[in-house]
Amino acid sequence: MSSFVQTSPPVHAEPEAYTERQTNPELYQHFANLVSSLPSSKGLSNNQLHRHDQGWYSSQVPLVGAMVADACFAARPSDIIVATLPKSGTTWIKSLLYATVHRREHPVDAIDHPLTSFGPHGCVRFFEYQQYTRNKIPDLDKLPDPRLFATHVPFVSLPRAIVTSGCKIVYVCRDPKDTVVSLCYFINKLRFNDGLEPLSVEAAAEMFCDGLSPFGTYWDHVLGYWRAHLACPQQVLFFRYEEMQKDAANHVRRLAEFVGHPFGDGEEEDGVVDAIVRLCSFDHMSGMEVTKSGRTDLVVGTVENSSFFRRGAVGDWTNHLSPETARRIDAITTRKLKGSGLSV
Repeated sequence: MSSFVQTSPPVHAEPEAYTERQTNPELYQHFANLVSSLPSSKGLSNNQLHRHDQGWYSSQVPLVGAMVADACFAARPSDIIVATLPKSGTTWIKSLLYATVHRREHPVDAIDHPLTSFGPHGCVRFFEYQQYTRNKIPDLDKLPDPRLFATHVPFVSLPRAIVTSGCKIVYVCRDPKDTVVSLCYFINKLRFNDGLEPLSVEAAAEMFCDGLSPFGTYWDHVLGYWRAHLACPQQVLFFRYEEMQKDAANHVRRLAEFVGHPFGDGEEEDGVVDAIVRLCSFDHMSGMEVTKSGRTDLVVGTVENSSFFRRGAVGDWTNHLSPETARRIDAITTRKLKGSGLSV
């Protein structure tokens, strides 16, 4: 089994410090040419999807970024990687991880906490959407340990250095029915910005079931990280979104222990764990000014931070999916996960 990576923006630096880059347009052009030769299809995205040779889809520019990251990223054993499918709790786990790891440099109740200024996606940046973009190679060597990074790519397509470095991966999965509903609403915001007609939730679910969604089929993605967790639990932590919702504090403790920053007795007595849960809660994060008026620059475009917060509720799919579609998704889930020991 392999190892894994994590990185995060420098604790004290401004966002500009994370974007010092050395241009390398030739490498990007090489992978852009490769991606343009791959099979493509319309799917659950506002852009054409291209099929990676390892069996998953992405729109062209993030796919190129993922390939460049695979070729160039130099991992450290102290790195930590957040891995998720889109709309599976990514924003939440990023904020929990950042607040937990950096609680000594940035006390949870500090008015100037980085999460209140930059938001989770400014504090824990994506390889394929924020770091390896626009013909440049990021200078990540200047970032202090522990570095925190994020990705949506499947386990099989992680940057090869992650697999050999011994760094840690934190994965979150979510009920596929809630995932596809949330993904549909998010993509429709991007489609609106591009002047495209919105997708119906039922049409989105059809493409989701057929695997025509960013970063591959839900079930293959989840199983890849689940099997990695079973093979190497000290390197891959596997969380379920629904269980996090039931007991966030216990999951924060497990997260801290896993990444080597456990809470001391004094912190427990001072209520630090509960303070992190409150800081990173949906209600608090969605009400922050950086969420209400801020934007995040992704390689696919600038996204309003409020777009990352819809409802965050468990079971909201019942308000959007037909019973027939829900039964189809459940049947695929039962078939795909049979014998794996995983239930979602």
